[in-house]
Amino acid sequence: MDSYWITKLKNQEVEITVVPEALNDDEILRKKVAGKLKVDPRNIQRIDILRMSLDARKKPPIYRVRLVLNAEEAWLNDWRNPPSALQNVKSGDRSVIIIGFGPAGMFAALELLRHGIRPIVLERGSSVRDRRRDVVKIFRDREVDPDSNYCFGEGGAGTFSDGKLYTRSKKRGNIRSVLNTLVEHGADPAIMYDARPHIGTNKLPGIVENIRESIESKGGEVHFNTKVIDLIIENNVIQGVQTEDKDWMADDVILATGHSARDIFRMLQRNGVKIEAKPFALGVRIEHPQDLIDRIQYRCSSKDTALPPAAYSIVRQVDRRGVFSFCMCPGGIIAPAMTGSNEVVVNGWSPSKRNGEYANSGFVVQVEPEDWQSFDKEHGPLAAMHFQSLIERSAFDAGGSDLSAPAQIASDFIKKRTSGKLPNCSYIPGIKNSDLWEVLPEYIASRLRGALVHFDKRMRGYAGENAVMVGVESRTSSPVRIPRDRESLQHEEIRGLYPVGEGAGYAGGIMSAAIDGISVAEKIGERYCK
Repeated sequence: MDSYWITKLKNQEVEITVVPEALNDDEILRKKVAGKLKVDPRNIQRIDILRMSLDARKKPPIYRVRLVLNAEEAWLNDWRNPPSALQNVKSGDRSVIIIGFGPAGMFAALELLRHGIRPIVLERGSSVRDRRRDVVKIFRDREVDPDSNYCFGEGGAGTFSDGKLYTRSKKRGNIRSVLNTLVEHGADPAIMYDARPHIGTNKLPGIVENIRESIESKGGEVHFNTKVIDLIIENNVIQGVQTEDKDWMADDVILATGHSARDIFRMLQRNGVKIEAKPFALGVRIEHPQDLIDRIQYRCSSKDTALPPAAYSIVRQVDRRGVFSFCMCPGGIIAPAMTGSNEVVVNGWSPSKRNGEYANSGFVVQVEPEDWQSFDKEHGPLAAMHFQSLIERSAFDAGGSDLSAPAQIASDFIKKRTSGKLPNCSYIPGIKNSDLWEVLPEYIASRLRGALVHFDKRMRGYAGENAVMVGVESRTSSPVRIPRDRESLQHEEIRGLYPVGEGAGYAGGIMSAAIDGISVAEKIGERYCK
């Protein structure tokens, strides 16, 4: 190939559309690109995908693919923006305590290592391998370990989730740095360019273990089954933390405990640490046969094509409140996400192939301060949390007090009638025929009903006899915010305390939590450098 074509094609970006069957056919991609550029396909030596998204609005659906041609490896590395190397801190004298080893805690630990600071992670739950046994007990014995379950333990709630990596927090940090770190530790490289990347529940535990091994190999510490019960504070300055058998002293503490650590919220209130009630969302999981969602979205089954199992995202304003789908899981299951033995909470996840029989999604309504107003006098800044807990106990009672979940067919919910025989459901502890109007507050249920009627007009069959609503989806985000200074990211009143991630009210998913963890660790690193 002569120098003219090398210059013309080098590192040039092109966007094309292809049918799903052609996505992995290099020859077809070359011909498409060549046709758009009006060049000979033989002159295109190399194609790298920068971005790929499925447009299901087209019939048949198409992929929109943005590519870069004949890229030099150095240019690609710059585009991927790999994170700087981790430093060995085994002999260092600077350390920071991190409470919680979910996405925020993990990525904060990695970033501290890049600044030459030893992270000391205190995680209340078990390691991934031991945590699996704790999760099995929920299904087999209907027992919930309050410290090691779907929400608590190595990797946090993200470990046993769908592993969605989509985020709208694009201005808050380096998304590609997070994706690179995940790929380096075992994630599929396709997450680097997929418009809605996900990892899958079956692959996340191994990736989480690999990240922990990276942290420990450089001198970081990760302590499991180590529950923090108090903060050590003097004159509004953090001194360390107290666990059940030891005091851990440090000048800086990163609080990354997740949205379900109610004991931590109570501890903060007991110590007079400023916290605030925060809006969240409440509703149900709605489950359909995956084939039904495929036919609604594609007008065909994904099993008969090269298309992935169909997903959806829907939103509607009903009586001045948002009603929307949340954490939609194609080919997934509904999982028990409770952290106590007297509550029922549901969530969803999918394996990497998303090849399960059912599709499920959160179907929730915004909860506002007026909803928890009656709890304000007794519970103050924990009012929203107590309101949330009350609904979860109501679901526990309606399900028969054995971790079964209350459920109702969507068409019956609309008509306010008790369902007959419920359809099969992926929720393994089991579902119980219930009236969800008695489980949920009327103003939540009525808005769900209004949205269902609307969605069924757009997506015929969405609210039909094959759709089962399972309660309750209540851990959509933290009901508490821990206020922090915008510049230093420290707590507004306690110096050296860094609230971070979902539990502090500053993130909503794996990616935004990881980015927030990195941001806080960078602030600490900058301060040490100064």
